[in-house]
Amino acid sequence: MIMHSLLKLVLVATVSVLALIPRDAVQAADLETQTNREGSVTVKVTPRNISPQAKRWDFEIVFDTHVAALDQDMRRAAVLVDGSGTAQPPLAWEGDPPGGHHRKGILHFQPLPGSAEFLELRISGIGGVDERVFRWRMGE
Repeated sequence: MIMHSLLKLVLVATVSVLALIPRDAVQAADLETQTNREGSVTVKVTPRNISPQAKRWDFEIVFDTHVAALDQDMRRAAVLVDGSGTAQPPLAWEGDPPGGHHRKGILHFQPLPGSAEFLELRISGIGGVDERVFRWRMGE
């Protein structure tokens, strides 16, 4: 009897805590960091604030190299593509300026319309690689 009451209390507490977590926070957490190590530059991308309710979608990007200068204009090097092939450029790059061997920042995008099955972030011309594709499956 005590065990049953304790289990019921834990279940009610868990459901109550989950009800306090915004749905968009749970969905954003499902999109994991991806790393691309092609060419002479390692690129790591972490989606942030990716949800239907977000006013903008953010992707945290980290570049690492010991060979080439990281001098690309990220607003020209990246596009966000939905499942139907619709591509859009970033709204802004907030981060380190061009140059150096270590660079990080956040690319801001207008959220893609509709409910795509997946989304892709494509980054061109970094470290001698024509195009790097980071792809996340959307949905629940």
